Amino acid sequence: MELSRRSVLRTAAAAAAVAVVPTPLGAWAAPRSGRVVVVRQADRAKAVAACFEAFDFKACDGRDVAVKANFNSGDLFPASTHPATLAAVLATLRARGASGLALAERSGMGDTRAVLDRTGATTVLAEAHARRIVLDDAGAEAWRPFTAEHWPQGFPAARLFTDAGCAVQTMCCKTHRFGGHVTLSLKNTVGLVAKRLPGGGHDYMRDLHGSADQRAMIAEANLAWRPGLSVMDCLEAFVSGGPEQGDRAAPGVFLASDDRCALDAAAIALLRLHGMKGPAAQGPIGTTDQLARALALGIGAAPEHVDVVAAEASARDVAARLRDLLARG
Repeated sequence: MELSRRSVLRTAAAAAAVAVVPTPLGAWAAPRSGRVVVVRQADRAKAVAACFEAFDFKACDGRDVAVKANFNSGDLFPASTHPATLAAVLATLRARGASGLALAERSGMGDTRAVLDRTGATTVLAEAHARRIVLDDAGAEAWRPFTAEHWPQGFPAARLFTDAGCAVQTMCCKTHRFGGHVTLSLKNTVGLVAKRLPGGGHDYMRDLHGSADQRAMIAEANLAWRPGLSVMDCLEAFVSGGPEQGDRAAPGVFLASDDRCALDAAAIALLRLHGMKGPAAQGPIGTTDQLARALALGIGAAPEHVDVVAAEASARDVAARLRDLLARG
């Protein structure tokens, strides 16, 4: 049967993408220290604005911004980014000079388009005049291939994030019963990695989820991009189970950092304060699997070199308790 011109072009584009030489990923020079800000504020718009203000965030001024949120499934917060948090991130970026805004996602536990609709993200994006990009539908040219030590076939990551002039992420605070142990800022990166490339049959998520090195692979994927700021909504959290359902706690804070290792260390400390169960609940925080590999790769600062700062007086007690846990390594 004769192929249509569109089919030929699509096949050619897929072949060209496959032919691109993957970029090998190696360790970065680790920062000497990190900083995490704690905001104790129930109003999400005020909390998010305070997170950006604490870092005097100007990296996206005049630039298009790639936004990564937490939409793995259609389950509501704290499984997925709260619509008010997403709206606040987009509004704050606009107020701080962002030119254009685009959110991209690949959901692992459901149809991405349906997930974005069900969680309210589609409506928020429309109201904010921000683009919605469903990565499952992205063409071969939208992906950049990488190789990393524990990924047997490498992995493709969305160019929207890997090549971004400015990228920001927001995520939830929760445990992960399917092998991740926790799903925080490092784990959020999995949603910008392709499951399959257009025209290709290889399943990169099968590589990830079927591997005993899953947590190391999660850390390695973070070498593919550098978000300028990560904002974590911890007003509620899953302290066991997860990522889509589990036992809840109410830490009542936001955490933010420009260092993903520092942020995840503080989040693990916060979860422990609220009765977290599972493999990441015990031992030195810096030896938890995802974090240990990320630290070895220089992605961020070790827990004992992280300063936890209260954005206002009401957060000082929480910040002090987190500092105490992180000081133990």
